[in-house]
Amino acid sequence: MAAGYSAAGALLVTAPLLAPGYLLLRDAVSTPRSYPTDSALGLGDAAPRAVPQDALLAVLSAFVDGGLLVKAILVVALWAAAYGAAALARELLRASLGPQLVAATVALWNPYVAERLLQGHWSLLAGYAALPWTALAGYRLRSTATAKRRRRTLSNAPAQSPDGSIAPAARREDERSGKARLPVFAAAQHANLRVVSAWAALAGSLAAAGLTPTGALLAGVTAFALVHRRQLLAALVVWLAASAPWLVATALSGAGAEPSDPAGIAAFAARGEPGLGTLGSLAGLGGIWNAEAVPDSRTTPLAAIGTLALLAIVALGVRAVATGGADPDNRHVRRALLLLAAVAILFPALGATAWGMSALEWLVAHMPGAGLLRDTQKYVALAMPAYALCAAAGCAVTARRLSSRAESADRPATAPPAVTSTVAVVFVALLVLPLYDLAWGAGGAVRPVRYPAGWQQVADRVDGPGDIAVLPGGMFRKFRYSGAVPVLDPAPRMLPNDVLQTGELPVRGRTVSGEGTRAREVETLLLRGGSPEELARLGVGWVLVERTTPGPLGESAATLARVERVYEDTDLALYRVPGVIERGRSTTAHRAVAAAAHLLWGAMLVAGPVAALGARARLRSRTRN
Repeated sequence: MAAGYSAAGALLVTAPLLAPGYLLLRDAVSTPRSYPTDSALGLGDAAPRAVPQDALLAVLSAFVDGGLLVKAILVVALWAAAYGAAALARELLRASLGPQLVAATVALWNPYVAERLLQGHWSLLAGYAALPWTALAGYRLRSTATAKRRRRTLSNAPAQSPDGSIAPAARREDERSGKARLPVFAAAQHANLRVVSAWAALAGSLAAAGLTPTGALLAGVTAFALVHRRQLLAALVVWLAASAPWLVATALSGAGAEPSDPAGIAAFAARGEPGLGTLGSLAGLGGIWNAEAVPDSRTTPLAAIGTLALLAIVALGVRAVATGGADPDNRHVRRALLLLAAVAILFPALGATAWGMSALEWLVAHMPGAGLLRDTQKYVALAMPAYALCAAAGCAVTARRLSSRAESADRPATAPPAVTSTVAVVFVALLVLPLYDLAWGAGGAVRPVRYPAGWQQVADRVDGPGDIAVLPGGMFRKFRYSGAVPVLDPAPRMLPNDVLQTGELPVRGRTVSGEGTRAREVETLLLRGGSPEELARLGVGWVLVERTTPGPLGESAATLARVERVYEDTDLALYRVPGVIERGRSTTAHRAVAAAAHLLWGAMLVAGPVAALGARARLRSRTRN
């Protein structure tokens, strides 16, 4: 039932995407076919922020339409987030169906999902969806470590007779006769299957989260906070393997060795919503930096109403989550998730203060790789598992209180199912109604588009060496077919050669610099009308002009007049630059190492869930027998 409810919710959110077409909204770019270029492997000039997602799509889109792949990943991710929260509540709280559905609603129907969906962060939502499953795997791993210690202690204890005297002879006789050997062996096999299942589940969860570097960090923090200290080293090894694509790409390309632009800290700082302030917005799982990437309801008093409803439901269950737990491992995991939630809210809130921004600006200016911290609101995702647990517990607590009042008796251990179901329905309504416009693709904003046929024509004509420079300047576009909001240029994922991009991001009226130094040099050269020979020396073999989008063209017409035009229509024009001298391409060895890292990640993504499900199926079979 919880799985079906989660699937229905995910489909309700993504319904417009079920129509033919491609997701093209702000940072989200899906294309019919993409290619395993250096950039897709993370070996280009820019930091590998979209690794391994781009390589995955490049490989799979050779067999399945790339737009369909992105839609499928997004729908599955939203389903997995909701169902994972329900499964976590069932495992840690022994929650009944009603509270499980409340937990699923908290995970699926919240401002974080709405805002990241509107920003186009579909792959980040895959990492978000992996968090409850990572927490579940971490709890099971911790439990196996405790059970192993307990078995070792019991096996070393001497057997005792009823009068308290030690009776080793009888014990040895049982072992020689086989009376004890079979149950002990079966128990050991049972325990080993639990260990295999837990580690495989963790590997699969970390790999799913590792579709982007940020997702990998989110899941890694969750896992490290929950596993037993004796399992930390092994967990770190698994996390490194799941993060191998972007870690290897960073090491090989050197793109992450340079500090990031400190201007990104203020530009991407969390933002307060109407009537809430920054801390209130973050506590309500909102507060994204882009005020345009929010549902309309979050610009009205409904934002405050929805936040108060969410926090009230969560608050009802905080005490039960913090003080309950059938065993020490259960209590540790509950409390660790609560602590993670508190840090996840306070960290971006502090990061939005003047001194917090100053500290983060110093960090990104002096520490390579610290640019991952600039969009601090992303890390609010860490609060979701705890919020889901608290909401489920709050539903159960409220049902028990109502039952005890109705019966004028002591509070029962469990409430009648009808009362629990009624409370669950009320809680779900309080969570959904203030954010009503998350439904149907966030009010129709998340919908598919159709590319002009010219894009395929251009891709077919890029048949020679050299990188591709794009005009107008900049990375964002407004096409006639893409809607009113700026979208990332689809050319890098549409064309078979590497497309040069500066990485510069216009945010809140300022420009945040990127890592593409060669791309900036090429763009400057084109805008001042430089010679084709200069372009060729910089490794540019092609120039693509996207004619229907605004943006700076400068004196580029002077350059284009001196190169061969190989394709032209009302939307696009493609030019070939003669005598290109290839630059910036990775070596065969680098591509082989990067490909091996991606294969390792892919093996974990597929084999982890399969092994976990297989081991749990064998456990259930042995239990029945």
